[in-house]
Amino acid sequence: MSVRRAALVAAALAALAVSCGTTPEPDRAAAGAGTTATATATPGAQETTAAGPTAEATTAPTAATPSGTPAVPDPSSPAPVEKVRDAFATLQATLDDSCATDCVYFLTRVHKELQELDMAMKADPKGPGHFPEPIARMAELNETLGGDSSFENLKKHAKELVGTRDFINTWMQDHPDDYR
Repeated sequence: MSVRRAALVAAALAALAVSCGTTPEPDRAAAGAGTTATATATPGAQETTAAGPTAEATTAPTAATPSGTPAVPDPSSPAPVEKVRDAFATLQATLDDSCATDCVYFLTRVHKELQELDMAMKADPKGPGHFPEPIARMAELNETLGGDSSFENLKKHAKELVGTRDFINTWMQDHPDDYR
């Protein structure tokens, strides 16, 4: 009798271990006709239906999985936009740089930081109208660059690129309450 009991305990523990280590497939019949549901083995994974992402899909996974590995973000979801203050801080980090050491790095970084700040201002909860001058100046720069972010084009327009950075830095310094 004790061998049988040990076998039952072992089977119950094995079933429990298996059920804790996987995510069950959703009930396709419950999803309804015309919808598709997907599931992955990662907790916090996003489910999508034909109607679009669920409310769960709008939050970024921040916790680690039970196994201790970090949750992998969905590459199809858009990257979260930085806050204006964070994007402005990274732009300010370019103020002491120049083309003297590594011009390719410098110009591409200034361009990248300006674009990220522009996106952050447009996505800010206060609205894009809260940053009219910097957004207008970025529009002028983007028109000048014509969508070409190659080093050759950035170097050709380096004066406008650095001038836009300096203008936005001065404007933001004069409006600290707008981005904090």
